Amino acid sequence: MKLALIASILATLPVAALAAPTSYPLTLENCGAKVSIEKAPQRAVGLGQNSTEIMLMLGLADRMAGSAIWVSPVLPALTADNAKVQRIANNAPNFEAVVARQPDFIAAQFLTSVGPQGRVGTRQQFLDLGVPSYISPTDCAVTDNTRSDGTRKQMLTMDLLYQEIDELSRIFDVADRGQALIAQLKEREGAVGKRVADKARDVSLVYWFSSPDVAGDAWVAGKNGASGYITKVIGARNIIDSEKEWPLVGWETIASANPTVIVIGTMDRRTQGADDPLVKKRFLTTDPVVSKLDAVEKGRIVEMDAQAMNPTIRTITGLETVASALEQFGLLK
Repeated sequence: MKLALIASILATLPVAALAAPTSYPLTLENCGAKVSIEKAPQRAVGLGQNSTEIMLMLGLADRMAGSAIWVSPVLPALTADNAKVQRIANNAPNFEAVVARQPDFIAAQFLTSVGPQGRVGTRQQFLDLGVPSYISPTDCAVTDNTRSDGTRKQMLTMDLLYQEIDELSRIFDVADRGQALIAQLKEREGAVGKRVADKARDVSLVYWFSSPDVAGDAWVAGKNGASGYITKVIGARNIIDSEKEWPLVGWETIASANPTVIVIGTMDRRTQGADDPLVKKRFLTTDPVVSKLDAVEKGRIVEMDAQAMNPTIRTITGLETVASALEQFGLLK
């Protein structure tokens, strides 16, 4: 998102909605810890694509020292700004690689990156160097996720994402930009809800992120994550009833539920057997059991950005993608 677009959104907000400048030091409760920010960061590092894209959408490219942990290409509107920020690694970098960028702030999408057993480093390790860290509230709401995907006991709402945007914008003293971005996302969210309300009650879905092996069990979205939120807004049903974020489920189980629509994740990452959407589609259309599912035989396969299946700024786009697909399939009654 360009600053001009942010400015145009700001111009539509009432004066009362314009946020006050940040008063430092700023102290926030974040993922069970108090985070103190002494001044607006000038060399931030994003660990996780969503954290990086939020900062870019807030117009902070010139205050970023690096980024890492990417799944998909950067949002097209952010391409130019993203090119200004050094890509430390596509996957999880080591602690030394991040420290070499001399960061003064870490924004992390997942607890696995900087939690007690952080793959990159722990919060305390960074704090020992005077570098505060902030973890997405969307991930703080998950349990048992310090080393891998955990369990989400409550349905995700976009309020946690909006909290993240608001808090990051206040950390950088660009709160007006944060409120503008939140207002835009809320408007899009509300528009889809009005368009599809109570029209998809007979629709069931499954969201396939990836698989360790394409013909083996699949990582599919649990009922309370970002994909569950999309399904709830649309008024449909997720065939997966697990509270786990990404349970591994056998295709026999999926086939027995015979979902109306199959949503497959698209991504650039190629670390798992079924990351490639072409591989997913080939399996769906050639496997002797899965190819007989109604969704496959009737061509009701939807490609959706895999990042939208995680709680991110892309989740609203995912909501729009699925809603539009159901309309095109003639499934909204």
